Amino acid sequence: MKNRIVRGVAGTFVLVSVILAIYVHINWLWFTAFVGLNLLQSSLTKWCLLEDILTKLGVKN
Repeated sequence: MKNRIVRGVAGTFVLVSVILAIYVHINWLWFTAFVGLNLLQSSLTKWCLLEDILTKLGVKN
């Protein structure tokens, strides 16, 4: 369940930031890059802050 939530949040952040970059300001693409960098970091280190937060909130795997 946690993996689905993490992927859903990351996908939502990417889509929203791209829409904001198109309609508000191009600098929102930096947020897209930040999300991508965090995904890359979590794949290399096997640590994800959102997973830790979800665990503390009681979400099961």
